[in-house]
Amino acid sequence: MNATAMESRNGNDGGLTSTQCDVDLAFVDSAVKQHGRGVEAVIPILQAIQTEYRYLPDTALRRVCELTEIAPSTIKGVSTFYTQFRHRPMGKHAIQVCRGTACHVKGADLIEEAIALHLGLKPGEDTDGRGQFTIEPVACLGCCTLAPVVQIDDATYGRLTPQSVPGTVRGFARESAEPKTARRDLRKRNRSTNVVPVGEIRVGLGSCCVAQGSGHVFDKVQDVVGSIGAAADVKRVGCVGMCHQTPLLETVQSDGTSRLYCHVQAEQVEQIVLQNFQPTGLGARMRTSWSNWVAGLYGRENGVDALVEAVSPQEGPVCEFLGPQKRIATESCGDIDPLDLDEYRRHNGFVALQNCLNDLSRETTGEAIIDEIEKSGLRGRGGAGFPSAIKWRTVRGVNAETKYVICNGDEGDPGAFMDRMILESFPYRVIEGMAIAAIAAGAHQGYFYIRAEYPLAVQRIRHAIAECEAAGLLGESVLGTDYSLKFSVKEGAGAFICGEETALIHSIEGGRGTPRLRPPFPAESGLWEKPTLINNVETLSLVPWILRHGGDAFAKFGTETSKGTKVFALAGKIQRGGLVEVPMGVTIRQIVDQIGGGVPGGRRFKAVQIGGPSGGCVPASLADTPVDYEALRDVGAIMGSGGMVVLDDSDCMVDIARYFLRFTQDQSCGKCTYCRVGTKRMLEILERICKGLAKKKDLDLLEELCHSVSSGSLCGLGKTAPNPVLSTLQYFRDEYEAHINGHCPAGKCKDLIAYHINDSCIGCTLCAQHCPVDAIPAVPYAQHVVDVDRCTACDTCRVVCPENAVEVVRR
Repeated sequence: MNATAMESRNGNDGGLTSTQCDVDLAFVDSAVKQHGRGVEAVIPILQAIQTEYRYLPDTALRRVCELTEIAPSTIKGVSTFYTQFRHRPMGKHAIQVCRGTACHVKGADLIEEAIALHLGLKPGEDTDGRGQFTIEPVACLGCCTLAPVVQIDDATYGRLTPQSVPGTVRGFARESAEPKTARRDLRKRNRSTNVVPVGEIRVGLGSCCVAQGSGHVFDKVQDVVGSIGAAADVKRVGCVGMCHQTPLLETVQSDGTSRLYCHVQAEQVEQIVLQNFQPTGLGARMRTSWSNWVAGLYGRENGVDALVEAVSPQEGPVCEFLGPQKRIATESCGDIDPLDLDEYRRHNGFVALQNCLNDLSRETTGEAIIDEIEKSGLRGRGGAGFPSAIKWRTVRGVNAETKYVICNGDEGDPGAFMDRMILESFPYRVIEGMAIAAIAAGAHQGYFYIRAEYPLAVQRIRHAIAECEAAGLLGESVLGTDYSLKFSVKEGAGAFICGEETALIHSIEGGRGTPRLRPPFPAESGLWEKPTLINNVETLSLVPWILRHGGDAFAKFGTETSKGTKVFALAGKIQRGGLVEVPMGVTIRQIVDQIGGGVPGGRRFKAVQIGGPSGGCVPASLADTPVDYEALRDVGAIMGSGGMVVLDDSDCMVDIARYFLRFTQDQSCGKCTYCRVGTKRMLEILERICKGLAKKKDLDLLEELCHSVSSGSLCGLGKTAPNPVLSTLQYFRDEYEAHINGHCPAGKCKDLIAYHINDSCIGCTLCAQHCPVDAIPAVPYAQHVVDVDRCTACDTCRVVCPENAVEVVRR
């Protein structure tokens, strides 16, 4: 990104000369003391300052320069590069609007417009006049199945509509004024009753689950179990994958029988608990009997069945979703508490690490581990699919006293949330896989690099590392051996490019996340010029299973060239969105239709976008393409990290291409000309096409630019940025030509459409009442008319019309 764009994005010029209010510099002193005085501490120090003051005050930055080796130019360069940092004060609360792919296709731009309108913002403003709220668009919040999503401070709200925005903001304001309760995430399980548990009540508490109300359900379960003395252990579990069914609650009896409840509301909890566990004590039984009698009477009088029905995983939609899956990276999904180290170990956790350490006295131990990885056929799950064994063996073969291992958790692809789920739900598994990788490579220090937009993942990994250190699984003597291993967490600061290995390394070292030419590769000269092994989250999560069962067992799944399983984030226009783990080689159609239940609302399945900004759009006509690295490459897509966004016939493929070009052009580090300038010229052409201002020759120019940018760019971001454009040009060229003729077939591009109310209108005035810009005069009992000049195409009138009288027509 060019300097001007980066500076405006962060609030001002990013200098150290602005006049700002006095701040308490004692906090800055403590932050420096905690994080260090070297250049590598600049990002953690700036993050601490921003968390404390909600922006970067000039006086605080000057203090950092006084106390450390960090120069003012470094602070300016870093703080204007990463989107997390602000140089001007913000409101009391931050409203982060997700611009991920799934949110985009479900109307994120309309949500952002509705928020700005509700706050009374003028063009160019991001904070309301009372200083209460600041809008901050973010690339992706990783809650794609709840699209469109916003996050207000720590609270996530999903499936929003422009009509629900005002109520959501007001509701948050009310809740934020209430006293805060202790964070439930790190709280120990409720075992306060004197009753010996005979079963469990499991509630999913991943990010998507909490956003849909699972936290309230969990709290209610604890209250009910405590009040009636039920013999049940209330247990937090990670993501179950069925994001479309949250909040989820499962009861498990001592004999293993279980019942699964979907879309659970807090008011249903007591009935569910009583259907599965008996109260203890005479007083509790009497209160429960009275409550049941009243609830039953109320239910019968109102035609409501008091019984809450469970769903069967062996039949129906739940079976269709779970049946074809094979859990390896997500083994024990929904069964274990993410933060309970003892429970993880009861499920064969750290057995693979122990076996590796048992053989540590042999010089061939590292080679034996790598041989097993090679037999498994494991390829990197972060994008390109590079064979893991080759990378591991390269690092091991370098003669160096110091080596590093890094877990790449900078999952920046909009539309992808697999790594977030794995980090939140299986932190110990990723730690174990990373520890095994470290032993194989000969490394004694490692880093988790995780997006700051994933606070729950950061929190859980840090907690899990501390638990492992206390248990002797990490530290100076791992499991009683003389092997030392230390892990720590580095948070990203909002830069998609940091998913690229060399850019990530620069970020950890305290620099701007810019990639460098290779060779040398990080395996030879990486972090601080030392040999560095970098794998993504999913890759490392597969390692313990492979070492326990053997590489041949893993290789039985998949295809000839793509072994094992792959986790996908299934989102967009799909009935059953969520996290799915399937054997390599299943077809796109199987995932979309069988597991996902197809496209909802009577619409037609049009395409699936695979691989994020570096991927492509695969049309429905090629839905029988198997999911493996080579097959997806051959149809113009890539596996990527595993984002899979389903599109229907209401989605404009030219708009999708423009969306991805906007993203990559915004996220370009600006180091090489082809990427910095080439993507800008491509985006300008796409903007003209979407406005109906392009000429036919622009399509040839666009295609030529795509090939030039791809061949001339330095890193993977620039080389693959043209993929969404090339794939849509290849499969949907007719839509491009229609736009040149002034027509958007999907009715999405605002400059080419208008809203019209036909003669089915009954004059109910609902559209006029809900129009946020008063573009429809309220004339009762008369056909309404839309003022095209005032209309913002927010789609509210069409949504609220009871007679389907609102049409989207060609402008």
